[in-house]
Amino acid sequence: MPHDVIMPALGMAQDTGLLVAWHKHPGDAVASGDVLFEVETDKSTMEVEAQADGYLSNVTQGAGSDVPVGQVIAQITETPEHAADAPAPVPEPSQLPTGHNIIMPALGMAQDTGLIVAWHKSLGDAVAAQDILFEVETDKSTMEVEAGQDGFLAALLYPVGSEAPVGDTIAILTAETPETTLSLDRSSAAAAKPVENSTPPQSDAPAPEKPVPPLKTGGTAGNGKILASPKARRMALQMGLDLNDLVAMGHPQPYHVADIDILRTLPKTQPAPTTAAQSAQLKAKINPAALFEFTQWSGTFDDATLIAGFAGGALPQDRANITVATPISAQHFDVGPMGATAVTDAPDSVDLMIFDLRNSPLQAAQVGSNGAPTMTLIQKSANKLAITLEYNVHQMTAQQAITFITEFSQTLEQPLRQVL
Repeated sequence: MPHDVIMPALGMAQDTGLLVAWHKHPGDAVASGDVLFEVETDKSTMEVEAQADGYLSNVTQGAGSDVPVGQVIAQITETPEHAADAPAPVPEPSQLPTGHNIIMPALGMAQDTGLIVAWHKSLGDAVAAQDILFEVETDKSTMEVEAGQDGFLAALLYPVGSEAPVGDTIAILTAETPETTLSLDRSSAAAAKPVENSTPPQSDAPAPEKPVPPLKTGGTAGNGKILASPKARRMALQMGLDLNDLVAMGHPQPYHVADIDILRTLPKTQPAPTTAAQSAQLKAKINPAALFEFTQWSGTFDDATLIAGFAGGALPQDRANITVATPISAQHFDVGPMGATAVTDAPDSVDLMIFDLRNSPLQAAQVGSNGAPTMTLIQKSANKLAITLEYNVHQMTAQQAITFITEFSQTLEQPLRQVL
């Protein structure tokens, strides 16, 4: 029987979800646990994993679609026979907003496309010329790109995770606050174009085995760190390959995309890492105005105790050891049904690590889940607080993580909810 893929609910009050990107194409083989697509609400963005093995088929919604919660958007079938039932790309309006076009920059002489790693502004946001607008990655570098002009972000034409041709318009800034905003995925339209199959017909004779290219001679990093481009690292991870195999064979660093072909021909020295062993990440954004008003109203100015108590209330267990760290200190709490109690000595293990960076100049942080789920709080602006949860499946399930960050975010945005 086919397995239905539905639009999940990321929050209690969510009615729809924005389908940001598909990570698999119709007809692709899918394994349980593979990242299938990304969905966004007004509070969080989440990568959704496949819940069955098979082939992605009967896709009914393309990237850029706003889909009701619970609606079937695709199926995972035993055979790829329905792969042709892919949706038409989301139609692009004939009239795009008039304003300043943001184009995909060239980071190298041989660069044809750039991968959009992150957008640092949301649709409708005011943007200053010196603000970091987005991050772009090629096989050799990753770069933060400034807006270059003041305005308002009125249109996003390529979502996070998509590749845009150099020189193509990827966003539009308008001089005035836009009445409506536009979100498209031009990469899906490009991918939907049929490509002529230039593969020559195969004969009955078996193809000769591809020889292993001769290894180059050269030195490696002396500090034990593997030097590789971001794109090479990402490709190795997606293919289940270990860059240490190249190091063991004496292949010189730094590694680039071309070296991945060599890596694929080498025997694996250890089992490939599975998706389940990888760290996962959830993000949410809230307006912290009510939290500030609550601390003034209640007279609770010990932010660490307040944050630990709110976080403990969102965790599934009745009691938890939580550490709240700032750039200059760390406090440890035993959190139970009666609230958070500060403890002097650090516990042997913690159930949750919180980095409260609201008073820090940092605008982004990825610290990893380490031995416990890790959450960071970063103040983006007066009315925007970014919350990031990093974890792996050995610490909590995807559903537990979604429920936790949703309830914690809602509590911070409506702190009286926790009290009542």
